[in-house]
Amino acid sequence: MATLEEKLDKIRSPNLQSQQQTQVILKAVEETLKEQNTQPTPTGYFAALLALLNQSLTNGQINNELTPSVVYLLDVVTPYAPQPLLRSKFTQILTLLAPILLLEDADAPLIRPSIGCLESLLLAQDSTAWKLPTNEISPRRAVAGLLNLAIDHRPKVRKRAQDALRKVLKNPPPSPSVDHPAADLCAETAMRSLAEVANKAALSRKQKKSSAEHDPALIHALQLVKTIASASGGWPSKNIEALCELLLSIAKSGNEHMTMAVFDIFEMIFEGMADEVASTKLPRLLEIISEMRPSSNDTQLLPPWIAILSRGYDVSAQMEPEDTYQKLPDLFTMVSEFMESSSHNIRISASECLISFMANCIPDQVIVEPSIYDEKILEKVAKIAEDLLSVKYQAAWMETFNVLGAIFDALRWRADPMMLNIVRTVGELRGNESFMGKKEADEVLGKAIRAMGPESVLSVLPLNLIKPVKGQPGRAWMLPILRDYTTNTSLQHFKTEFIPLSEAMFQRVLDNGEAAKTMEIKIYETLVHQTWSILPGYCDLPLDLTVAFDQSFAEMLANLLYQQVDLRLDVCRALKSLVESNQAVASIEDDDNLILRSRVSKDDAQKNLAYLGSLAGNLLAVLFNVYSQTLPQSRGPILQTINAYLSITPEKELIETFDRVSSMLVTSLNEPKGEEGKSKGQKPKEQMPSTSQTVMDLVITMSVYLPRQSFGPLFNLAALIIVRDDDPQLQKKAYKLIPRLADSETGKVALQKRNAELQNLILSSAEKVSVPARRDRLAAITALIPFIPDTSLHFVPSVLSEVVICCKENNEKARTSAFELLVLMGHKLEDAKGKPIDNSKVPHMPKDAAPVASSIEEYFTMVSAGLAGSTPHMISASITALTRILYEFRETLAQDVLSDLVQTMDLFLTSNNREIVKSVLGFVKVCVISLPTELMLPRLPSMIPNLMVWAHEHKGHFRAKVKHIMERMVRRFGFDIVNRNCPEADRKLITNIRKTKERSKKKKDAAKEGGDEDESQQNGKRRNRFESEYDEALYSSGESDVSDDSDAEVFGKSRKAQKGGATYILEDDNEPLDLLDRKALASISSTKPGKLRKAGRTKAKTDLDGKLILGEEDGGDDDAMVIDTPRHGEPESGVGAYVAALKSKDAGRRGRGGRLKFSNKRGKDDEDEEMDVDEKDVSTIKTQISRSGAGVRRGAGPRGGRPTRGGGGMRGGRSGRGGIAAGRRGLGQEKRHGPAFAGKVGKPKSPGRR
Repeated sequence: MATLEEKLDKIRSPNLQSQQQTQVILKAVEETLKEQNTQPTPTGYFAALLALLNQSLTNGQINNELTPSVVYLLDVVTPYAPQPLLRSKFTQILTLLAPILLLEDADAPLIRPSIGCLESLLLAQDSTAWKLPTNEISPRRAVAGLLNLAIDHRPKVRKRAQDALRKVLKNPPPSPSVDHPAADLCAETAMRSLAEVANKAALSRKQKKSSAEHDPALIHALQLVKTIASASGGWPSKNIEALCELLLSIAKSGNEHMTMAVFDIFEMIFEGMADEVASTKLPRLLEIISEMRPSSNDTQLLPPWIAILSRGYDVSAQMEPEDTYQKLPDLFTMVSEFMESSSHNIRISASECLISFMANCIPDQVIVEPSIYDEKILEKVAKIAEDLLSVKYQAAWMETFNVLGAIFDALRWRADPMMLNIVRTVGELRGNESFMGKKEADEVLGKAIRAMGPESVLSVLPLNLIKPVKGQPGRAWMLPILRDYTTNTSLQHFKTEFIPLSEAMFQRVLDNGEAAKTMEIKIYETLVHQTWSILPGYCDLPLDLTVAFDQSFAEMLANLLYQQVDLRLDVCRALKSLVESNQAVASIEDDDNLILRSRVSKDDAQKNLAYLGSLAGNLLAVLFNVYSQTLPQSRGPILQTINAYLSITPEKELIETFDRVSSMLVTSLNEPKGEEGKSKGQKPKEQMPSTSQTVMDLVITMSVYLPRQSFGPLFNLAALIIVRDDDPQLQKKAYKLIPRLADSETGKVALQKRNAELQNLILSSAEKVSVPARRDRLAAITALIPFIPDTSLHFVPSVLSEVVICCKENNEKARTSAFELLVLMGHKLEDAKGKPIDNSKVPHMPKDAAPVASSIEEYFTMVSAGLAGSTPHMISASITALTRILYEFRETLAQDVLSDLVQTMDLFLTSNNREIVKSVLGFVKVCVISLPTELMLPRLPSMIPNLMVWAHEHKGHFRAKVKHIMERMVRRFGFDIVNRNCPEADRKLITNIRKTKERSKKKKDAAKEGGDEDESQQNGKRRNRFESEYDEALYSSGESDVSDDSDAEVFGKSRKAQKGGATYILEDDNEPLDLLDRKALASISSTKPGKLRKAGRTKAKTDLDGKLILGEEDGGDDDAMVIDTPRHGEPESGVGAYVAALKSKDAGRRGRGGRLKFSNKRGKDDEDEEMDVDEKDVSTIKTQISRSGAGVRRGAGPRGGRPTRGGGGMRGGRSGRGGIAAGRRGLGQEKRHGPAFAGKVGKPKSPGRR
């Protein structure tokens, strides 16, 4: 909680105009205290403000200028005033506040702080004061006033009064009573007001009038009841019966809002009783609720009553678990009667109540160590559940299945044998072809398998597949259920039941020989696969691992891995599950909870892991061999299994395995490189990688588990491979070793100890890096940077140039890694501020180079060195790198450094090299949106003219980029400043931006008035398609952001999100959406659905050569030319822009006589891009057309030199304004027919004929 001084400081420097008066009064009070030599203590402030309040209330009249501010300050000060003072001044303060609180037309800003003062006063009162009657000026009288305000029609006043009541009731004065002294008064008043409104609403319904006019008052009264229930440790005991009756009658009204409010109140009452003090009221409350049992056919009142009962016994089970458990059969009997109701809602409520009883009312101790009495209770419950499957309850069978599933989940292994009859009944129902609830029955049987184990379930529902018994059905349908639900059972059962089944089915497949496979043989193959798909479930924490998983079983699995490729996935999952399930149990901290551990203790799990560890060596050898024989796309599961067994392999065995694998790697490296596993006819996916790549994968996997003594050979291997540039894939894998080691504790220690060695390795291999390995090299350096000691900071400048160059990599992931590494190195030097960087150790630096102190400014100096590069590529990369680190460190960088950077980039804008300027434009954009206004304003007079030079350049989207930067400038610095600094010739662009902005604002205002707000504005958070803030700053377009950028927004303080979010329903024309359907969610969208075009005659499609394309589906791509299509948000490529230029609706079209026409029709989307047509450009185009006739080059712009993007000034920002040759149709254009001549098709006139 903030101190008084902190709160007063905020008032002394107000942000809002409305707080100015409060500041003046506070200043006056402080000056008065100073004149009287009184210390500015809470007592001093309180006394002065009380006197001032007395003056502001003359003859009961309120001074509208003075009183609100005084009461506001009094609300701030009162909580800090001494309690004895508040007790002694209670009468005086209440007398002063009473006129304000009783005034009908008083404003909410005056009443709310008055309530706050009253709250602080009431919290300070002792039990003696609370005994005074209501007719005197006493705390009880003040509470009565608060109760009146708690149902006020004004939301903020009502909320403040309810909060005050809650706080007062939660903090009773010291006394032996459970309830607050005012709890009875609050309960009676709230009950009275609730009863009055409820009676009025009931009367309206009886007279068949609308009761909607009473709904707000009823909701307010219910809110007050809820407040008191949540605050006073449950409802006061003597009022509880009347409250229950009243609430249930309101729930009966059928208004779902009222019913939910009633539920909330009961929830609050039960929550208030979930502590030892208040729990004494619980038995009486449950007794009252049980006595209020409605009629069995009351469809309105019964469901809420059942729900309340369910919640009550949930709380009771937490407070008195043994007593509640003993009542379980009676409760089950009472509620299960409702399952035969004809009402679906009642059956659903009853089933959910029974599910709640099973989930909450059975103590863990009953499952772990039940007494004979406990078992008898469970048997009674099982008998009642069995009765639910009788014909009497047939209508409720689907709900019954949910209840049975909950019973299996609750009883776990104790369900055997008492629930076997239920399993048999459900299995017989499921086996009936005409039974409609197969899916629900499958779920019940699955839960039975999970709880009791497959052995028990199969004892009453045998599969009957190997030797079918006459008269008994085969149950192959159970195999998928066994696959999905088997867990924590006996592995021996799989060996005795399913391995013979698999062998029998596989033998039938073998008996078929080479003959064509019949449907029957395919079924046998499927049964084999389904059988082995159950194995992972049996291996998930088995109870007999050390007995069942013996040498013979392990050998069988090894043979399967070698011989049955289709079964590899299931066998690998099973082997991995054996390890991971036991590791999960061994890592649980709580030793006692056997239910959580599924009957496997921590000691058992550790013994299981030790046993598996003894077999790990042989299993790893098999897995390594299988891995080397498997195609790369199928290796994932095998590698995960290898990983699991490496984690439990004993250290000695692990070292031996590593030595064998590393010697294999060295051997394979020394072998002459051949076309291993490659064939000319094979696709890349079908090619086997080289042995060295395969073995390197295994080395990387093993690395995190190796002991420290193996790290020497490991790094030697990495050093050997990293400097080899003849196998890029192998080099990539070697670089992956360092990030992999950084994930383990021993690996981190190794990276720290061998840091110098690794630094030298990275630096010495710089010249040998292959292009595919660059991203992994950057990832390796990133993993290494945190472990670099402050004495080796020279490593940063040593690798910096390489990282900077990678900012211009073609590979997007490599660029992202380079940016992340730049930022990481910046933070490293910033954290090591003042530590020396030994420049003499940096390659290409003189041996006598002086050391420099580490700082973020020094880091910028290092990166800026690239600006003096000899190639435009290096300069461009350096500018891109500076842009990224400027955005990251803009708040910590010295102002003079920032200023110098901006000035330097301003000069680079005058460069003639497009590659350099492209990077500078990104830098300028980041400056415009993120640097302080006061820093940027002095640079605008030179920056804007330099920018506008590139507004006439159409290649590489320069025009669009400059326009966007100008838009951001206008939004940030204002139209007048930008316009003033813009050259006269280019001011029409600035005018266009202003008009576009105004037009867009008008559209939005109109949409708001029409209630059709834009989706992005209605959502609380703007949906972001960028991965980082930097990407958003650099690549975002300003189209959606119309409001002005403030400095606060730029520096990460986002605008306050608008409340609420739009939701749209996608509805079929023929059928309305069923909102109760589970699939309805798929038809509800937060995005406004677009209007579909009406079906009509579509134009024939043509390819690039003008030939008709027939036979394609309607959903096919309209554009035959899909090469180089840019992704959303990326700049268009050359081919894409060219095709767009020819196909867009803005492109030129030839009319009659070969004249070039431009459409001036505007759609909705075109308004933002409207721009005045440049008469000069139009005349230039006309001249070129008339000169060259059919010889105008396709895509030529107004200047005839480059393909135009943006229309040459015609409607800025749109692509493709180029002229089209008259003699030949352009790429992707539609065929056009000439004018008709007496029913015949005539030839169009040539441009020369008029």
